[in-house]
Amino acid sequence: MSLELPWKNPARVARLQAELAQRILVIDGAMGTMIQRHELAEADFRGERFAGGFDASHDYGDAAPKAHDLRGNNDLLTLTRPDVIAQIHSAYLDAGANLLETNTFNSTSISQADYGLQHLARELNREGATLARACCDAAEAADPSQGRYVIGVLGPTSRTASISPDVNDPGFRNIDFETLAVAYREAAEGLIEGGADVLMVETVFDTLNAKAALFAIDDAFAAAGCRLPVMISGTITDKSGRTLSGQTADAFWYSLRHAHPFAIGLNCALGAKDLRAYVDVLAQVSECRVSAHPNAGLPNAFGGYDETPADMARMLREFAQSGLLNLVGGCCGTTPEHIHAIAQAVADVPPRTLPDTRVEEIAA
Repeated sequence: MSLELPWKNPARVARLQAELAQRILVIDGAMGTMIQRHELAEADFRGERFAGGFDASHDYGDAAPKAHDLRGNNDLLTLTRPDVIAQIHSAYLDAGANLLETNTFNSTSISQADYGLQHLARELNREGATLARACCDAAEAADPSQGRYVIGVLGPTSRTASISPDVNDPGFRNIDFETLAVAYREAAEGLIEGGADVLMVETVFDTLNAKAALFAIDDAFAAAGCRLPVMISGTITDKSGRTLSGQTADAFWYSLRHAHPFAIGLNCALGAKDLRAYVDVLAQVSECRVSAHPNAGLPNAFGGYDETPADMARMLREFAQSGLLNLVGGCCGTTPEHIHAIAQAVADVPPRTLPDTRVEEIAA
């Protein structure tokens, strides 16, 4: 990362550093799980702007747009039902979350192309960060004793640069590094404009995708003349202990160490019990802070998640007591009830101590 550049908001970064030195900070929980609770219809996703089957405010030129179903495009709700997204953000803040993730997991032009809305990428990121920023500012004003921080989320996209989607053609790729980098830069710039405190490249299943994201973030920082802290969170896809592209947890760290992340961690795919061994590996090798936001267990036969708030809180407290964590939260299946229980469970446990071998800039 452009370490020679100043922080965009040095006072905010200093406060975040100070709080992380004192306690384990809590990341929010699942956005999709909470959206499902609202039982939204196609009309909710469309709103007035997309009621005609496409974006009424966009000039498509001579190319007639193809109508797409938009239900399921959760990121679009930032524009069409911001009240729903703000309500979810506020519920997590009320539950005890210190860091709020933007509703931008699929807000790259690559992922939005599935809905014919690739032109919205920058806007979705900017408005997603702006909405989260407003919620954090309101919570911080109500309780100035602790900071509330916006994590600008950059998801993995719907493509993978390391693996062929065609089993009959192992050398084929449906995306390349440059295309990923262009998309990620656009998304990062939107998040920066919207007021994110931190950027997080998350749910990394392909480290080459993550490298493209980090390259793009560095370009975005250079263009802005300042930088934000950057978090990285990978996903161990099954009990093999590897990412989809084949890396172990320690290999994941060493492949991305050059980016000097503010924190590195794991999220998604597994519940806390199954994720513990791999968070332990990261805690042993990482020179920066370590995060974990696991699922509420594995999906059941109905696609739901069965780990209760008490279950997750008990397991993640053990993570904390074992000295593994600096940041903790929840991923798929988690709710404000889970986050409240987790926040209480780790409140009296000191954070993982950063190793003395770290360089000062990594710790910053």
